[in-house]
Amino acid sequence: MAETKAVPNYLVQAILCTICCCLPFGIVAIVYAAQVNGKVAAGDMAGAEAASKNAKTWCWVAFGCGIAAWVISLAINGATMMAVLSQAHH
Repeated sequence: MAETKAVPNYLVQAILCTICCCLPFGIVAIVYAAQVNGKVAAGDMAGAEAASKNAKTWCWVAFGCGIAAWVISLAINGATMMAVLSQAHH
């Protein structure tokens, strides 16, 4: 029996990125993550590794977009608060 290498599926990370960071890119990560175990079971190790790599990439994309959205939101809210406070003093 041939030994199969464990291929990470990144499903937990994909779900967390979907919930906490960026829904559209997180869903793409979930789709790729869900493919990994099936491809391993079918013996398609190259396909499983490709799906794993894609899931990891899309997790990072979702995480990065979530962080960027958070920073932009802070900047906009901060600028709005400063504008309101400066108007209150006049």
